[in-house]
Amino acid sequence: MTLRPIVCFYLALACVAPLTAASVAESQTAAVRSDRDAAAEAFVLQQSNRALRILGDRSLSTEAKKEDFRKFVDEVADVPKITGYVLGKYRRSLTDAQYAAFAVAFREFANTVYETRLGVYRGETLRVVASTVRKPGDVIVTSEVVGGQTKEPLKVLWRVLQGPDGRWRAVDVQVEGVWLAVTEQQDFVSTLDNAHGDINVLIAQLKGERKAQVRPKSARN
Repeated sequence: MTLRPIVCFYLALACVAPLTAASVAESQTAAVRSDRDAAAEAFVLQQSNRALRILGDRSLSTEAKKEDFRKFVDEVADVPKITGYVLGKYRRSLTDAQYAAFAVAFREFANTVYETRLGVYRGETLRVVASTVRKPGDVIVTSEVVGGQTKEPLKVLWRVLQGPDGRWRAVDVQVEGVWLAVTEQQDFVSTLDNAHGDINVLIAQLKGERKAQVRPKSARN
């Protein structure tokens, strides 16, 4: 298995709602058009640039930046739903203990991935350019990342949902034409298919990838 860049979920505020794979695919290919949604666009703009401000805050130590970014992720992303979604059909077959073990490994791997990249920010900003309302409270927001090390604007699409409490949540993000939540699920389910559903194989893979992330570059050669 080649693990996809989970860091993109967190830096892009992606949190996966408990949707079926079919409904996610349908939502991303539907050609529904409607007026723009100012509230959804404001959510994407504010939270994305909030993340970038944390990354670019030179007054913070590395440890403080890690702590702030973890709090940010917990506030904006629904990590439990992400965790359940990426397991796909295998979520239903796991015991509580197996799921808990996977959840810890998955979150620690994700933390390690984005924490190893906290120092790569170089002044990028995000601007919202459009949005499409699929139905009330379900919006695709189109944005561009510009500046910093970005030579050409990077197009990023967000699917955001508004919950019963009125809060918006990002449920998937498309970067360079790839919907990341769907791709992660495909990778994880493929790994579990090959392992005959053995969650310990996926957990071991996550732990191994995590160790590779924190290993000094010289040790990887």
